[in-house]
Amino acid sequence: MSELGKNIKKLRNEKGISQDRLSKLADVSFQTIVKIELDSDPNPTIDTMKKIAGALGVGIDELVK
Repeated sequence: MSELGKNIKKLRNEKGISQDRLSKLADVSFQTIVKIELDSDPNPTIDTMKKIAGALGVGIDELVK
């Protein structure tokens, strides 16, 4: 799992948000969240990253640190 995937999963779990809920909050597909967390899609677009970060209430830097 990439650092990105690990960080998203960690932040999501800390906030008690399911993958499905995060996908809805971020307005991205459920499969996109799953693929990023499993490192099947290690290079999501910056737009996708912004949406996920916004849904988690963090900056993009928090996702990639």
